[in-house]
Amino acid sequence: MSQEQKTRITVDIYGRTYTIIGDADKHHLRLVASMVDDKMKEIYQANKSLDTTRLAVLTAVNTINDYLKLEADYETLLKKIAEKEEQ
Repeated sequence: MSQEQKTRITVDIYGRTYTIIGDADKHHLRLVASMVDDKMKEIYQANKSLDTTRLAVLTAVNTINDYLKLEADYETLLKKIAEKEEQ
């Protein structure tokens, strides 16, 4: 996808404005930004002494952890489907 075809939006995440450029539509990019904002607020509520950098890193770590769990669940489901199809 060329630069002209990419979606470009401005979003607020944890009180800061960011410009996001991506291949997805605006709704999807806004949803992603909103979920990051929500996760940062959730983590901050659990530990209000975190500075923004540490908060961002913990948000990234939590997000990747969630992703890896979902990926493992997906692989398990694919194996179960394959086993059922073999029967």
